[in-house]
Amino acid sequence: MNRPAQPDFAVLGGGLCGRLVAWRLAGQGHRVALYERGDAAGSQAAAWVAAAMLAPLAEAASAELLITRLGASSLDSWPQVLAELPEPVFFQRNGTLVVWHHADRTEAPLFERRVRSNAPAELLDGGFVTLSGDQVGAAEPALAGRFNQGWLLPREGQLDNRQVLAALAAGLAQRGVETHWNTPVDDRALPAARVTIDCRGLGAKPVLPTLRGIRGEVARVHAPGITLTRPVRLLHPRYPLYIAPKQDDLYVIGATEVEGEDMSPVSVRSALELLSAAFSVHPGFGEARILELNSQCRPTLPDHRPALLWDGARTLRVNGLYRHGYMIVPEVADEAVRFAAALLEGRIGDADAFADWRQAARWSELFQLDCAREPA
Repeated sequence: MNRPAQPDFAVLGGGLCGRLVAWRLAGQGHRVALYERGDAAGSQAAAWVAAAMLAPLAEAASAELLITRLGASSLDSWPQVLAELPEPVFFQRNGTLVVWHHADRTEAPLFERRVRSNAPAELLDGGFVTLSGDQVGAAEPALAGRFNQGWLLPREGQLDNRQVLAALAAGLAQRGVETHWNTPVDDRALPAARVTIDCRGLGAKPVLPTLRGIRGEVARVHAPGITLTRPVRLLHPRYPLYIAPKQDDLYVIGATEVEGEDMSPVSVRSALELLSAAFSVHPGFGEARILELNSQCRPTLPDHRPALLWDGARTLRVNGLYRHGYMIVPEVADEAVRFAAALLEGRIGDADAFADWRQAARWSELFQLDCAREPA
C-alpha cells in the first residue's frame, strides 16, 4: 500500500503569521500542512486580542525605522491580501487621530520628536497634519470641542482582527491546506515535511530561549452613538491610550504593556485606567457595555525586531512580531515564503548561499542564521 507523499511544507502555528504563510504557499501550488494547538477561530492566539491598527507613523513614537518601513509596505499590501480572501474583512484607511489633554501637553513634543526620528521620509511627507481649534472637530466630529490640538495621520488604517483570522481559515480550506486544529506539536517529533516553517510565537520557546512575552490588555465595548470614524490615540505619561472603532459600534480600547508572560485576567487597576481614559476622550463611553476584558502576551525577541531564523537545514523560524503583528505581517510573511520556496528548491544549502540570499533580500535585516545549529 502506497503511503501518501509528505507535504512540501509543515507550518507550525496557526496564528496570524502561520495562517498567512500557509495560505500564500498553497496559493503557489505547494502542498501544505498546518498544525495549530488552538482552534480554527484563533481564540488562543495573540492575534485574537489585537486591535489590528495599521499605524506605522503613530508606532514610530516607540518603534525603530525598520518596523515603520515594514509597516508602510504592509499597509499598501493589505488591500490585495483581503481581496483574495474568500470572506469579507472590515478594512479602513481613514487615518489616525492623535490628541492630548491640556494637562498632558508636554507629551506632544516628545511624541512628535520620536515620530520624526523613527519614520521614513515618505510617511512624513503629507502624512503628519497639525490640527488646532475647530480643525480637531472637523477631522473627528465626535470629538468637537473636546480637544484644542491634535495630529491627523491620514494614511493609516485598521482592520478587524477576528474577521482576518476567520477569512484566512476559510482561505486555507479553499486552497486545500491540510489543517490540524487543536494539535500541539512535539519538538522531539515534528510532523513530516520537506521544509518546516515554525510560526508558533511563544510556543517556540523550547527552541528559541531568548523569546519572551510582553503582556497586553484590551477592552472590547459596545458604544452606540459615539461614532468615531478612525482610531484615536490619547497621549498620556502613564497610559497612552488607543481607541479603535470597528463595525457595529464596537470599540477596542488598549494601552497597557507589561513585561512578563502573565496570562492571567485583566487586573482591576488596568481595567479602571483603560476605561477611565476612554471616558476622558468621550463621556459617551460611560454608557458603553463591556463585552470583553482580554489579556495576551506578544512574542518578543531581545531587540524587539521580527526575525527569520534558518537552522542551516530544512527549518525556518518566523517569530518576534511583538506588538506589530497585523501592521507588518504581510511583508514578513512574504519574505518567509520566498525563503522557504528557495529552501524547497535547493537554492539555499549552506552558510555561503544563505549569506548571498540575505544580502540580496529586500528585508535583509530580518534574516539570521541560528548559531546554535549553524552548519559545519
